[in-house]
Amino acid sequence: MRDRRANRPARDDRDLREVILDATRRLLDERRFDEVSVADILSAAQISRGSFYFYFAGKHQVLAELVRRAVDRGHKAAQPWLGHSGEQEQRATVRHGIAEGARLWRDEAPVLRAIVENWRSDPELSELWLQLMNGYTGVTAERIGTDRASGVAPHTAVDATALATALTWLGERLYYLAAIDVAPFDDQDTLVDVLTHIWMTSLYSAPQAIEDSGA
Repeated sequence: MRDRRANRPARDDRDLREVILDATRRLLDERRFDEVSVADILSAAQISRGSFYFYFAGKHQVLAELVRRAVDRGHKAAQPWLGHSGEQEQRATVRHGIAEGARLWRDEAPVLRAIVENWRSDPELSELWLQLMNGYTGVTAERIGTDRASGVAPHTAVDATALATALTWLGERLYYLAAIDVAPFDDQDTLVDVLTHIWMTSLYSAPQAIEDSGA
């Protein structure tokens, strides 16, 4: 097997890797991911093809790394709700997490739009996005179970994992609509208000209260 170290770029590994990631991120500010080629990245980063392929197998792997970094911020934003300890903190922590999610999607819109629009086009992206979304679903389901067990949230016939999955993917879709400026979710306050209402009603309203509110 050929020793890849023989082709190692002269520049610092971390610096060159960051150059590739930064160049791709800039390109996504200007065009859709499916309109970006490896040649475009090489030109924007001012690197050789060999240098690119030393670090990444293709442009989908570059996007995957950008997505991982963006989603790491999202996990941090969810921590207050995941760690809340009582009824008084419910709405504040839910709204905080949703608002931080909206801010993340606004700041990282080019990257997150790209993964939502392309994750089914590449097996590695599919695996990554499902893994990341399932991560959100898992911790949400655990929090729902804890709140139900402690009496903070009412027990319902709705399975906690199914409910968490629905809330996670609903959020993904509404954040995406906001990222592509679809009304009314292009207004961040509206987006946060709607998602907060859905989460609070789904998680903390008694079943009879939900039925009465729709009467």
